Amino acid sequence: MIIARIISDYEEIITLNDLTKQIKKSSSIRECGAIFTFEGIVRGKDDAKTTDKLALTTPDTAKTENELENILVQVQEKHGVNDIAVVHYLGQFKPGDPLFLVAVSGGHRHETRAALEEIIERVKYELDFKKVEEGSAGSNIIMSGG
Repeated sequence: MIIARIISDYEEIITLNDLTKQIKKSSSIRECGAIFTFEGIVRGKDDAKTTDKLALTTPDTAKTENELENILVQVQEKHGVNDIAVVHYLGQFKPGDPLFLVAVSGGHRHETRAALEEIIERVKYELDFKKVEEGSAGSNIIMSGG
């Protein structure tokens, strides 16, 4: 099973718990020995600046969601994991808000953790996202990979 969702403006709220429940309902759960999860949130304070709000956009949500699904299929095949569920939110956020949720199940911890790490890195660097941070340093635009 692969779930790949890009959700704008919290039109639907899905939590890590929801993703984990979906994975546990999968017919392959009996073959799993590990579920790893990740929740990326808005950082409010960095070494030299604070962030009061963040806007995250993509020029084509359907295309980005399709590219996300392609990444997940590739990762699933490469690492031999069972199920992957990912939600990436778009819209306006404040510190502590969730942006990016990932749950991966697999037979053993090593391949499951490796799959999770690859998903996190590839989504950050390969999908066409634009972040605009507003805070103590003014406005800062960060394109994919930043």
